[in-house]
Amino acid sequence: MGWEPVRLAVPRTSGRADGNLVHSGLARLIASGAAETRVELVRATGLARSTVNSHLDALIAAGVVVERGPVGSGGRGRPAHRLAIAPRAGVVLAADVGVHSTRLAVADLGQDVLAERQVALDIADGPEHSLDVLTKHLHDLLGDCEIARDEVKALVMGLPGPVDPRLGMPVRPPIMPGWDGFPVGDAMAERFACAASVDNDVNLMALGEARALPPEESPLLFLKIGTGIGGGIVSAGGELHRGSDGAAGDIGHIRVPGADDVVCQCGNVGCVEAVASAEAVIRALRTEEGGPQSTEDLARLLRDGDATAVRQVRSAAATIGEVVAMLVHFYNPKRIVLGGLITAAGDDMLAGIRGVVYRRALPLATRNLSLVNSALGRSAGLAGAVVAAIEDVLSPDGIHRLMLDTPHPRG
Repeated sequence: MGWEPVRLAVPRTSGRADGNLVHSGLARLIASGAAETRVELVRATGLARSTVNSHLDALIAAGVVVERGPVGSGGRGRPAHRLAIAPRAGVVLAADVGVHSTRLAVADLGQDVLAERQVALDIADGPEHSLDVLTKHLHDLLGDCEIARDEVKALVMGLPGPVDPRLGMPVRPPIMPGWDGFPVGDAMAERFACAASVDNDVNLMALGEARALPPEESPLLFLKIGTGIGGGIVSAGGELHRGSDGAAGDIGHIRVPGADDVVCQCGNVGCVEAVASAEAVIRALRTEEGGPQSTEDLARLLRDGDATAVRQVRSAAATIGEVVAMLVHFYNPKRIVLGGLITAAGDDMLAGIRGVVYRRALPLATRNLSLVNSALGRSAGLAGAVVAAIEDVLSPDGIHRLMLDTPHPRG
């Protein structure tokens, strides 16, 4: 269950940096496994040993960091002790909300996933009912882990539509009736008495995927092909690029030629999402006698090698590939990652997109480009939500509050 710890962004420190900034940097290095001893922290931060030791001692005294057993054995001198974020310094909640189902997780600040659950949820039921269902399941997960509500430090939720992350609300989401302008972030913050943020689901998938890879694999473009088509952009520095209003990466509504008679749910015509998403493929495969009714049905047909389904997916891949080739010239990513159930069901979508991109894009933009399926698969969104939540808790402001809130070291 869960995934291996991934990289956390670490704020830059200097010898004159304030205490909260240093505490944040040390805690994030420890939480991501990038530094496990005092010596490694000195090397990673470039700070004086005395500075690292004094700030680390403060983190230990506050119950945020603990020292485990010695690292290695033998040799001269006092053995170094392995550092870790205290298991009960706090937990974060993650929710990767889909159109028909949602994945939830509880994780500690050291990225250990304590509980995970997939639940049926139809977002067409509206925000109030949906958030009630999510709240109940998250409380159940906390109960299963015997975690009190005051131990929850942050919650991050991904939604399948455009989101204004500053306001914590969806903005005219085409496939989420009744959600436009609903204050999701404020509602969840009130229910769990913690910091709560909301983002586009593909942004969180992109963040999780990028942080699970070496830094040199970014810039990264993540494409989710499901009921809709969405994109997430991660910069060379490992940070999400959301744009000025959170609309960056909303590639599903790029217009493709030859589809002026296809109406998209957004109200425009010819959107790539309306022509080549999983939902579009499903519509094309339906007949009076039946056909696939869901993305799961389509994935099953692809795994079984159904010739008609494979042909439709390859056609969709060619259309998406034209859009991706354009994005390669615009953004010049090092890595393009495909996610979604139908991309995991076979290589037809990957091969189709890859063939068009390498044929259409110029050599300079593709000579170092990797185009692959997601390494994290269905866990990408949760991983990104956990990363975002932990970075919020271990930010300079967040860790100041955490050190005040954590009464004493516990296990």
